[in-house]
Amino acid sequence: MNESLKSTTMQRYNRLYSTLKFLKPKQFYYRFYYLLTIKLRKQLDIKHPLFKDSHPSTLNLLSSIPTTQCYIENKFKFLNLEKKFTTAIDWNFSEYGRLWTYNLTYFDFLHQKSITKKEGLILMHDFIDQSATLNDALEPFPISLRGINWVKFLANQNIIDSRINDSLFAQYHILLENLEYHLLGNHLLENGFSLLFGAYYFQDERFYITAKKILSAELKEQILSDGAHFELSPMYHQTMLFRILDCINLVKNNSWKTDELLALLESKASVMLGWLETITYANGSIPLLNDSTNGIAPTSHDLFAYALLQGIYSTKLPLQVSGYRKIVKDHYECIIDVGNIGPDYIPGHAHSDTFNFELHIDEKAIIVDTGLSTYETNIQRTSERSTAAHNTVVIDRKEQSEVWGGFRVAKRAKVIRLIENHDSIEATHDGYLKIGALHTRKFSFDTHKITIEDMIKGKKLHQCIAYLHCHPDVTVTINDNAIQINNAKLTCFNHNSLALNTYNYAPEFNTLIPSTVIEIMFNETLKMEISL
Repeated sequence: MNESLKSTTMQRYNRLYSTLKFLKPKQFYYRFYYLLTIKLRKQLDIKHPLFKDSHPSTLNLLSSIPTTQCYIENKFKFLNLEKKFTTAIDWNFSEYGRLWTYNLTYFDFLHQKSITKKEGLILMHDFIDQSATLNDALEPFPISLRGINWVKFLANQNIIDSRINDSLFAQYHILLENLEYHLLGNHLLENGFSLLFGAYYFQDERFYITAKKILSAELKEQILSDGAHFELSPMYHQTMLFRILDCINLVKNNSWKTDELLALLESKASVMLGWLETITYANGSIPLLNDSTNGIAPTSHDLFAYALLQGIYSTKLPLQVSGYRKIVKDHYECIIDVGNIGPDYIPGHAHSDTFNFELHIDEKAIIVDTGLSTYETNIQRTSERSTAAHNTVVIDRKEQSEVWGGFRVAKRAKVIRLIENHDSIEATHDGYLKIGALHTRKFSFDTHKITIEDMIKGKKLHQCIAYLHCHPDVTVTINDNAIQINNAKLTCFNHNSLALNTYNYAPEFNTLIPSTVIEIMFNETLKMEISL
């Protein structure tokens, strides 16, 4: 083996070790357990039953948040990709990637305003007719989301259909045997939320005991003390809050259990509402931090209205452990990230973005996160998770945190120092310690000016680039040391050069809009002033 190949092999082993060492023993156990179980089932030709005799109950539910239109006459549109099935629906359709297939089988479209009871039943029966040939659809995550959607639709439309019920009951048993303990995070929470719906609908004690165990443990683990969902994605926060509000709806309006879960659900919903109120911009949008994009989760406005309908009010707590901070002045809102990338054992939705920030001026997006256009393991996904795709500093073309493989993180930056005052925040991270450098960034906020100071401490000079990604609607012009960004002026000090380049802004899945990125080259220190 030549030296180059040896080095590459060692780098791969080191990356894998740096990824796996953060996993919980439970994740290793269940990965091996499920692999062995699947192998044995194939060898012994043991298949899960697709129908089980069921005895469902009648549920009462308040109207939930409707889904945006994604289906009409066998034409489906998910993730901004459209497919018309001219003959039978192919529930295994995979040409647009696995996430699109998942969305097809979630059955969210049952809750769009235009769908009729007849259409919904036809689609559900068609899915059941093909159940013996389904692939991705019978994995635990799509079962979880589909289970909630089917139960809500059946309850709201007063449908009694034994074939659908027997299929759904069998699907819940498949879920029960394949809970996503190997992944944890939002996946396991979705399993728990869905089992709670299944428990109430079928009045099944086994479903209920498991759901209660998962939700009691995971809600305490995953909802941080400042109200944020611990994967630190505003989009996933909205989704998890939606599920909790749906569960509150289920438990409060049905008397099968005198449920002590209700107090936990309501308390978590309250602090999550408070966090979402804080992080949501005045124009109603959310920052596209980590894996966040538009058009997937319910909007903040709809979530606030749904909570109010159920008498759930927000508890606003100071932003702390989530690592995000929001500064609001008369004419601007600035959200910054001075925290770590997320839970060590499940950082799949994290980006290499320490000290990233977004800026809105007079309710218009000016400096933005690059966003998210794909979950496919490809160059675009790697680029969107990279340090250079965020409004922070790249040193010697290295990554702060080693994101790889679509949903993996090996070595990751840690914030090792944080000082907060009334109008300033200063922090240091160690993501570049591997090349002998520490990055300190200080934000100072005045009524009409934001000052950002970057300091690179090391034994040698480094080649550094600070990136500022502008919203597509922003006009950017450069003049010597000053850059005009709409009505704001960016002035730079101690830099080597300024450049304007193009990047692709991704406000939604499969949507790329050419936009301007400002690149500021420097060595040891950089001072940027944004004057309004």
